[in-house]
Amino acid sequence: MAVPAPQLIPDLSPTDPNGRVRAAWEEVVAPVKSFLGQVSGRLVDQVREFEPEIAEYARYALDNQGKQLRPALVALSGGACGKLNDDHISLAAIIEMIHLATLVHDDIMDGASLRRGRSTLAMRWGNDIAVLVGDCLFAHALKLAASFSTADVCRAVALSTHVVCAGEILQSHRRRRWNLPRAEYYKVLEMKTAELFALACDLGGRLADATQPQRDALRRYGLALGTAYQIYDDVVDLYGAEDDAGKSLGTDLAKGKVTLPLLIFLENASDPDRQQMIQWLDAWDPSYFVGVRAMLDQSNALEASRQVIDGLLNTARECTTALPDTAETRALFALPGFLAQQTSSLGV
Repeated sequence: MAVPAPQLIPDLSPTDPNGRVRAAWEEVVAPVKSFLGQVSGRLVDQVREFEPEIAEYARYALDNQGKQLRPALVALSGGACGKLNDDHISLAAIIEMIHLATLVHDDIMDGASLRRGRSTLAMRWGNDIAVLVGDCLFAHALKLAASFSTADVCRAVALSTHVVCAGEILQSHRRRRWNLPRAEYYKVLEMKTAELFALACDLGGRLADATQPQRDALRRYGLALGTAYQIYDDVVDLYGAEDDAGKSLGTDLAKGKVTLPLLIFLENASDPDRQQMIQWLDAWDPSYFVGVRAMLDQSNALEASRQVIDGLLNTARECTTALPDTAETRALFALPGFLAQQTSSLGV
């Protein structure tokens, strides 16, 4: 199938003050817009399943859905291969719940005070409550997954949840490992971020009776798009605008997080420059940020990172050739274009 190339539209963030991007995102997900509304309703319904004293915490966590990217992938993948049904809505709610649980725990580990412009659950109610709320969301998602008529869905959800959590642990173990091989860096990204993208795509197709080759293509699509998405997020910490990032730049540097621009610099820098960079990173102070950026700029780390992201996005596009020519497939083809355009605006 030859899928027509979409027109690129600036930025992916739905918070653009001019409203241009929100309209563009809604145009892409137009085939599944009503589905996303049903997913939001399903998540609201889940709040009622919690104890009354806990419901407020769960509601606060589940209200922070952002773009609903993973539910959109469930619906687009299902619609590309067949018809959507109520199981797709349940699956999308499960995956979004797992994703939001990881954000609750991420904010605790990072000591973050804000998430998407509002106080994190940990900042509002403390780390003890936040840890347990995240645990409750994970457990509730797995309980919902167990309600499917086939155990395959529950097994797949449980396995992906395990992979995501393991990826977070591996990332913690690799903090300040400035000689980290790129292969290990990519592995962590696939585990902690791309795995849920892949799960959404694979099971979205499976619930629509996709063939095994179609499911394989959808999973590869999710892994490539999810990895590119996480690399972009890592690059934003160095080259984004604070208003768009929703956090102070350099947060990853302060936490000793190894990201692709740093790896690219350290792979190619002279010994004196490498030692200077490591000295700054090991004894981090925000005043070092300007110097770090200057060194990264000299090594062309941003452009090299863009090239890696573009390669992954091209891989995602190629995966759609295994799918029927539907509106949903064309939307899947278009999604990498948004991320490519957003990446091209970094550092401007």
